[in-house]
Amino acid sequence: MTLDAEDTKIITLARSARARSGSAEGAAVRDETGRTYAATDVDLPSLKLSAVQVAVAMAVSSGAESLEAAALVTEAEDPSPDDVAVIEDMGNTILYLAGPDGVLKGRYV
Repeated sequence: MTLDAEDTKIITLARSARARSGSAEGAAVRDETGRTYAATDVDLPSLKLSAVQVAVAMAVSSGAESLEAAALVTEAEDPSPDDVAVIEDMGNTILYLAGPDGVLKGRYV
């Protein structure tokens, strides 16, 4: 599967966020205006959010009404049902799943 430059960019942003913090997951989303948001998972005693949930929350809190695309970088073989649900909340958005090496594992709508 060949990705366009903008989709490759969000995978790169997700990989960078994950590597920078040493987190289990990194995610990035692109909103309807082209703005991008990158995040990692949050694992605190009182707050647990996936990287996708954090990235979507950042986009929504910045005024995004929908997403064009999302990327999740993780060692997992599939996105969690919660990640798929939050992406679906934002419209008909593609979620790209990639490994830590950036190799695309799948595409979810």
